[in-house]
Amino acid sequence: MTNPRLRHSAEDIYAAELDALKRDDDRQRPANWAMSPQAVVDYIMGGTARDGTQISAKYVGNRRLIETAVATLATDRALLLLGLPGTAKSWVSEHLAAAVSGTSNRVIQCTAGTDENQIRYGWNYALLLAKGPSHEALVRTPLMRAMQDGTLVRLEELTRMGSDVQDTLITVLSEKMMPIPELDDAVHARPGFNVIATANNRDKGVNELSSALKRRFNVVVLPPPATIDEETEIVTRRVREIGTNLSLPPVAPADKEIARIVMLFRELRSGQTLDGKLRLKTVSGSLSTAEAISVGISAWAEAAHFGNGAIDASAMAANLVGAIVKDPGADTLALEEYLENVVRKRDGWKDLYGAIRDVM
Repeated sequence: MTNPRLRHSAEDIYAAELDALKRDDDRQRPANWAMSPQAVVDYIMGGTARDGTQISAKYVGNRRLIETAVATLATDRALLLLGLPGTAKSWVSEHLAAAVSGTSNRVIQCTAGTDENQIRYGWNYALLLAKGPSHEALVRTPLMRAMQDGTLVRLEELTRMGSDVQDTLITVLSEKMMPIPELDDAVHARPGFNVIATANNRDKGVNELSSALKRRFNVVVLPPPATIDEETEIVTRRVREIGTNLSLPPVAPADKEIARIVMLFRELRSGQTLDGKLRLKTVSGSLSTAEAISVGISAWAEAAHFGNGAIDASAMAANLVGAIVKDPGADTLALEEYLENVVRKRDGWKDLYGAIRDVM
């Protein structure tokens, strides 16, 4: 990984783990898969390769869900990873593509502005005007390239694009071919081709999938972390990984502070304290695991560059307020109530109470 990039893809970061799993993988592999389905699950869930290489866990949760996802990709059914924001849908999607196809870079980011040409194919208009429709004038999308090469393609936030554009996928998913009527031709998918889509139904601006399109997907729902310990483990590990990749100056271990971030987020998004004794106002944001990771990274940068080299309440305060207060009216009121009724009275949290009050 000598090529300078702000973020490396999964297949680059975890190349040693992938190589170790492939080396001794003598189990049956589907056509054009880089490793067997069992090895893919081992890569995602973590463990030890046969040569002793430690495989880090990419997903902390129910192994059965990942087995179902991998089994789906080995069939002719597309995979839809569904869940609330921040439940690692994109993260799992990237690692599945890296393990199965060796590349996670064939991805289409779906938005309200995504049109049919960005899904199926476009045209090089200079060649189109000069020579008319031809294969040379086609601009291949990641979907078309995946079909031709027999790899996975990722569709991120599928429900962000319009329903009419979504339905351009129906023929591809059902017939495994993409018509090119301008050339009286079609692209037929090679073995190994499949689609991994992600979607959530919490954010504003989503478009429901049509019944016809839903039938083409096998849906795997990725739930939020079940326990506070599980979520704290995820956030702590990802903060450490991301901060190291960003070459942030070293700081003292911050496990206890990250645990406070996670507890605060879980209580505000559930609308009650963890012991269930006090009801709380909820906030407009999702306060997801991904947002907790972001707060941890920002607090690390602030502590390293402007603080005392340790993530503390002062480093976390402004970042916590920024993550929680999306609606200045209702969210500020909910946070103030939480500060007075929970944070101020909780043992060992008075520093956090004062730090947040200083920035509100």
